[in-house]
Amino acid sequence: MSDEFLSQEEIDALLGGGDSDKKEEVKSEIAPFDFSEIEHIKKGGLPGLEMIFERWIKVYRDEVRKVTPRINMVWRENIYVTRFNTFMLKIPMPSSYNIFTIRPLKENALLIIDSRLVFTIISVLFGGPAKPFKVEGREFTKLETKIVEDLVNSALKSFESVWNSIYPVVIELRSIELNPNLAKIVSPNEKVIVVECRMDIDGYETPFYFCFPQSMFLPIKEIIYTQVSVAEDPIWKKNLDEKVRRLTLKLTLEATKIQFRIRDILSWDVGTEIELGVGKDDIFKLYVEDRYKFNAKLGKVNSKYAAMIIEPVFEDEKESEERDNG
Repeated sequence: MSDEFLSQEEIDALLGGGDSDKKEEVKSEIAPFDFSEIEHIKKGGLPGLEMIFERWIKVYRDEVRKVTPRINMVWRENIYVTRFNTFMLKIPMPSSYNIFTIRPLKENALLIIDSRLVFTIISVLFGGPAKPFKVEGREFTKLETKIVEDLVNSALKSFESVWNSIYPVVIELRSIELNPNLAKIVSPNEKVIVVECRMDIDGYETPFYFCFPQSMFLPIKEIIYTQVSVAEDPIWKKNLDEKVRRLTLKLTLEATKIQFRIRDILSWDVGTEIELGVGKDDIFKLYVEDRYKFNAKLGKVNSKYAAMIIEPVFEDEKESEERDNG
């Protein structure tokens, strides 16, 4: 009698239960495709920046050979626009993340020295082969950090000289970071301009990178997105120069800041001498309107006091915003 009953598998087969379960399982594996995950990398379209780097490569090639003469060639690989997090994921560890500014442009930029470049230079400096030695999970030593500083300083110094032939800037190294989380110059999804360069050391090629926020060059987009060699309009330049020279600005030299009590001030009379505690060799702040713009020394021309400008001062972007909001 028990042979007349159907098994559970036979019942499921008759009712189509087995097929429906399989269909459901297949369905559960299907997920909607997110097209935002596909990162479009745009190459080209920055002829001005390309020309700047072509000039920089020629200058830096000679400068970097002072570190070691076994560096054969330096060249620019390509320039492209991508998202910041996509770019940072391709950088091996450890690497040196060097944050620098290009004043008067806002925002920070990055010069990333690949660990393979540092280890290869260390190897050839001590008579070894042009190959990076194996390093796992450690930071740079003091010697390796010094090599990084030499590479970065010579790179930024020559980069500033090339820029100044096109547009006046001051390039300043802000910090050297080994942790990529401390080198976030923009939010992860913002677009950046990446300039990938390579260095040939006795036949071994190693990469290093420049990374700029895409919005950084908006004030000078006519230089970055067009040919730099385009001749400027002399009439426009003359008119602009005349308008700038007719501007009237208030200059204020801050000699010192001293705190006094109210009762002391009330006791002052005509002829009271106040000791400022400053000397002729001291450096003073010179303000243009309400902005701290120059360092200066106090002097005298004929019978009038004067200020001799020593150097310009570029106010930090955050400090500038706090001043405006305050």
